Amino acid sequence: MKRKEYNDRLKWHVLDLYENEEAFYKDYQDLENKLDQFDTFKGHVLDSASKLYEVLNFDTEFDKKLEQIYIYAHIQNDQDTTEVKYQMLYKKAFKLNERYNEKTAYLVPEILKKDWSFVLDYIHCYPKLKEYERVLKDIFKMKPYILDEKQEQLLSSFSGMMSSSEEVFSYLTDADLKFRNIKNEQGAVEELTEKSYRKFIESPDRKVRKSAFLKLFTTYGSFKNTYAALLSSEVAKNNKIAKIRGYESALASSLTPHAIPLEIYKNLISTVRKNIAPLSYFWKIKKKNLGVSKLELFDTYVSSNKIPLKKYTEEEAKDLILNSLEVLGETYLKDLNKAFSEGWIDYPPNDGKRNGAYCTACYTVHPYVLLSFNGSLNNVSTLTHELGHAMHYYYAMKNQSYQDYRYSIFVAEVASQVNQILLSKYLIQQTNDREEKKYLIDDLIMDFKSTIYRQTMFADFELQIHEMEQRGDVLTYEVLCDLYYQLNKDYFGKNIKINEEIKYEWERIPHFYMKFYVYQYATAYAAAIKIAMDLLNKKEGACERYLEFLSLGRTKTPIESLKVAGVDMTREEPLKEAFIYFEDLVKSLEELSEEVK
Repeated sequence: MKRKEYNDRLKWHVLDLYENEEAFYKDYQDLENKLDQFDTFKGHVLDSASKLYEVLNFDTEFDKKLEQIYIYAHIQNDQDTTEVKYQMLYKKAFKLNERYNEKTAYLVPEILKKDWSFVLDYIHCYPKLKEYERVLKDIFKMKPYILDEKQEQLLSSFSGMMSSSEEVFSYLTDADLKFRNIKNEQGAVEELTEKSYRKFIESPDRKVRKSAFLKLFTTYGSFKNTYAALLSSEVAKNNKIAKIRGYESALASSLTPHAIPLEIYKNLISTVRKNIAPLSYFWKIKKKNLGVSKLELFDTYVSSNKIPLKKYTEEEAKDLILNSLEVLGETYLKDLNKAFSEGWIDYPPNDGKRNGAYCTACYTVHPYVLLSFNGSLNNVSTLTHELGHAMHYYYAMKNQSYQDYRYSIFVAEVASQVNQILLSKYLIQQTNDREEKKYLIDDLIMDFKSTIYRQTMFADFELQIHEMEQRGDVLTYEVLCDLYYQLNKDYFGKNIKINEEIKYEWERIPHFYMKFYVYQYATAYAAAIKIAMDLLNKKEGACERYLEFLSLGRTKTPIESLKVAGVDMTREEPLKEAFIYFEDLVKSLEELSEEVK
């Protein structure tokens, strides 16, 4: 269906950002006119404490308005990527952001011409500068990796071109790529798309899910050279920029700015690789429950038992989510209701809509959640996941300044995963039906598999291809496919057939264009398990600590922020406890199923 065919009540309130395009262009023109004012500060940033405050405050207010412009164009484009008008709107906003980065490229190098002690004296003698103490501290922490003014300006001028791989990937995957038709369970012909794939791969009819699997991945296989060129270009760019800035690797360039030790990334990979056995045992249980002679990858997304799959309306999804999150208290629920009543969410699975789901936010307005709602339990879980992000944004926006509200990506997935775990645990607790309980536990196990095992496999793949390119290897499609196929064998273990077509799956993963993002799904899930279980077990102070964590924004390092919530990711315990939790789930499923021989 086209977007215009859906009821407006299902769409997010874009008008909260701008009532019309005229208002958008008014702010756009105002910022364009102000760009040259940055030139007046050049060479005078540290003339006095008051001047430093004036520069930082001007930059903050400019950036705040730019965020509003960018979010407006960004979400308009994503709600329908086929709409040329919004493509142009997004490109204009992107271009303005690019020019802003070029104009402000001198700021950090100029501040770093002095020592931290000099700037600290400014803060002490001019109290208003205290607002920017965290920002200034972070700037000086990055001093070894900041280039001189001309070099920073040169890099900024190339920022648009450096994001071209991600942009081409998005248009190719979300708008241009077409898959073949498929017959559903009733024999009717339907179009296979990235949006409908989940429905078919979860089908109880094995022929349908096998057909969907093969058609999706053979189609991607037909574009292997194009996707290889895109991904290899992205990897080369990451490595080149890291080298220019003086990092030892692209991984270091991603983790260092967030104060994340490299050992956390590498320990995650090694720990997960050592704990493949519980997943292999789960495959044994799943194979018996499904009644197949050989479990294959396309079998893994369907439930182990054959209960009717309930469909939820948007209102039913809302009630279910609110009930599952009661453990977070009345204030949280009252605030969460705003997401449903004030147009934070965009539900329609319309033609041309960006694939997947996400949450973004505008500090002066509110968070925005995008998904293609189809009413499945998995889709409801996706919604509560994104609402976890939304509430994280909301509390940070309420409690922190603009410059401090955007929390680090390392903690970004914690709140979303807490919501998903609480939803699953609530559903399991609410039912006395043995088959439904089996289904729900199986689903929770698959969440763990998808988030801990699969995302760590992605992280392993991402690390290896960056290391290959850094050594001078050429990332041809053969290299990428062979590596990805082997990693599937390594991470999914025994008792399952790894279908050859899975070697093309790397082509459809958008996060590979987000530089070492995916590992955080796994570390965050481990942290979320600890937090959710503390909440469910009513551990003293757990709720208060968690809400404080949601409110911190960027005022603490990611590691310190998680400590506020009761989780220390520098220790082995969170991951160890996560695998104990996983083994308990597998054991519970086994007890509900017939004995596995």
